[in-house]
Amino acid sequence: MIKFAVILLYLVSIFLVSIVFKKYNENRREIVRKIIHIGIGPLIPIAQFLKIDQNSALIFTGIVSLMVFINYNYRLFPTIEDVERKSYGTLFYCLSLFILIFLFWEKDPYALITGFFLMTFGDGLAGLIGKSFNSKSWIFFKQKKSLIGTLTMFLTSLIVVCSIGYTQQNSFNLNYFTIAFFATLLEQFSVLGIDNIIVPIASALFFNFFITN
Repeated sequence: MIKFAVILLYLVSIFLVSIVFKKYNENRREIVRKIIHIGIGPLIPIAQFLKIDQNSALIFTGIVSLMVFINYNYRLFPTIEDVERKSYGTLFYCLSLFILIFLFWEKDPYALITGFFLMTFGDGLAGLIGKSFNSKSWIFFKQKKSLIGTLTMFLTSLIVVCSIGYTQQNSFNLNYFTIAFFATLLEQFSVLGIDNIIVPIASALFFNFFITN
């Protein structure tokens, strides 16, 4: 119970930070959402450190996914879905985490963390920084993408993959660039928030194939 209390305490703290930020920044709804998006990133390493077993992690993630689905339909906690465009990103976010836990919790935790971090930090920072600075932009599948946001995604992905890959192998691998490149490419497909599921799962699979095996 103490382990899950720690997880819940961390989640509550992230939501409290987002609520406080929203109170003083009503016109910056996307940033509030990104605080949650990025803030949940360390959750998996914390759970791994606490030695939570795979089944418990799946049950917990499944419950959270159900709550998110209910919230999406009834807006019980509007901060989570307070976004200017139609998006199922939060649902995909939870679904991708469930799939990653199912596939890699015990088999390859490094791949799991890589995929999750590329979604939370890479995709999250790309959206946040991309909207904060003016740069060349384009429309891809009716979604606006910017040069600085795309570069942020690539550099963040590269840092994440290099850091985790080096921790596992104690060496650098040219495939780190390959994984970061494909993660950045897939992030372009963000219609309806689908990047929140294709980026982490594909990245974890690439890491498992190119680095672990």
